[in-house]
Formats: sequence, structure tokens, C-alpha cells
Amino acid sequence: MDRARHLYGPALRYFAAVAASGSIRAAARELNVASSAVNRQILWLEETLGHALFDRVARGVRLTPAGEILRAHVLRTLSDFDATAGDLDALTGMQRGGVHVTSVESVAESLLPGVIAAFRRKFPGIHITVRLTGSEQVAQAVIAGETDVGFTFEPPEDPRLDIAFHRDLAIGAVVRPGHPLTGTHRPSLAECLAYPFCLPSPGLSLRKRIDLVLADQPLGLGAFVEANSLKLMKALAIADDAVIFQTILGLERELADGSLVFLPLRDPPLQRDRFTVLTSSHRGLSHAAHAFFDHSVTALRERLSHIDAETAS
Repeated sequence: MDRARHLYGPALRYFAAVAASGSIRAAARELNVASSAVNRQILWLEETLGHALFDRVARGVRLTPAGEILRAHVLRTLSDFDATAGDLDALTGMQRGGVHVTSVESVAESLLPGVIAAFRRKFPGIHITVRLTGSEQVAQAVIAGETDVGFTFEPPEDPRLDIAFHRDLAIGAVVRPGHPLTGTHRPSLAECLAYPFCLPSPGLSLRKRIDLVLADQPLGLGAFVEANSLKLMKALAIADDAVIFQTILGLERELADGSLVFLPLRDPPLQRDRFTVLTSSHRGLSHAAHAFFDHSVTALRERLSHIDAETAS
């Protein structure tokens, strides 16, 4: 049950629903109220605040700059309420509560399943919501109050972010066994790009580091593949004989069964990608979210120490 509705008036809740759906009618269906009731509350808010919150467009509504500011406030307010509700639930032995997690794909594929499974064995009554997105979007979700804990790479320097844990991971060229590059101990990016290759899409942390090398060493790139999916890039390395670029996270299974080979790169900007666990520096975590955060950091320290050992061996 949405306990926040008992403490907050309808105007902000209706506004949040319209902002999320981009439509007054869609928000009304979600809230199970009449569209006219939602519209009245939005008009009342706009009159009270003295600012238009939405632009009416052909297929719905779009937030104005004032609406964006109010949306950020509402998300922070509801997130703070969730944290308070979680602390109250802790009085009953953490039998209830919720945690919102946002992660990049590689972490979700390799690390999060084990972390979440172990946490749920300890706290089976805690509801966990996981969303996968790009590295930049993870940081923005933490800043906006949309998530409690973020798992990402190379977050921006922002006073609203608390980097609660980090680990530098080597970046490598990843190829199938028998690829010509496997005879090179530490290839350069230029050597890798002499073969068919797939680059991470713009906006991903790895692509930013690759672009640093390309800016200093223009290579006149021809046709190549770009992708924002770890699974797709791994499949291309196997099926299309492409060179892909990853950290070891998300590759453990393929490296263990020998279907892919990891070759650390020697270009200085490509010798590390910083993996981080983010929380907000401007709001506290609920008891449930704090328990999940503590559990995650402990589990990640142990797992990443094993990865470091495996990479060094």
C-alpha cells in the first residue's frame, strides 16, 4: 500500500503521476481518479506557485523548467518519506521496507544476483527494485532521489553524490580464442582497431576513455559497430570475430569456460575504469536501504578481491 498518500495532499501526488506518465489521462488511470480531478489539482498548483508546470503538447504534457524543479523536490520528498517509513519498519525487526537500486548492465549481470540473493536470505521481507541503465543515468537517478544505491563506472564529480566505495578495474580487449590479438600480451587500441571491432556507445564510461585515446591518435575509423549492451557485444566477439572492450565484470563466465579471452590494454587512459557504489550526500538512507548498502559493499569487496587475484594469476 502507498502509505505516502495518507500524509501528502493530492496535488503533489497527482503532479508526480502526470510528470512520470506525460499525460493527464494516463495519470488519472494510474491513480484511479477522474481526469478532471487531476487537471484541477495541476491548475491549482500552477496558480498557487505562480508558474506553469506543464506545456500542453499534441500527445500529452511536457514539464516546463519550473515543473522540472518541482518534480525534483517531489521525488526527494517522497524518497525521504520512504526512508522514514523504512526506519519505522525497522522497529518491527526489518520485516518490511524497500530498496531502490540502479545499476549498469555489467554489474547487474555478474555481481548483483549474488548480492541480492544473499541479502534476501537475511531480510526476506524487504522489497528490492532494480533498474538497469547507462553509467551517466545511474548518477542522475541518485541525484534526483529516484534510487537509493547506484552501481556505476566513472561518475561525475558532483557534491550531491557520495562515492561510498570504489575499485579501479583494468580495461581489456576481449576476443575469441585463436584471434590474432591473442598473440599480443598487452595490445594498444590502435592494434585492436586494425581488426573488426565494436565500441561501447557514446555516453558509456568505457567509450569516454576510448575517445580520449582516439583524440590523441586519430585513426580515420571506417565502418564499425556501436552497442550499449554487454550481452550483444559479447555475442559479437564470439559470432562476428569482433574485438570488444570491457572490464572483467560481466565476463567471468565466458573467461572461465574459455569462450572469450581478456587482453589488458597498454594505452594509459585505458588501464583502468573506476567502478563505484553511489549514494546521495543530501539525504539519508532508510534502515532497509542502509542494510542493503552495507551488505553490498562487504560482498563487493570480497568478490572484487577474488577478481583482482584471478586477473593477476
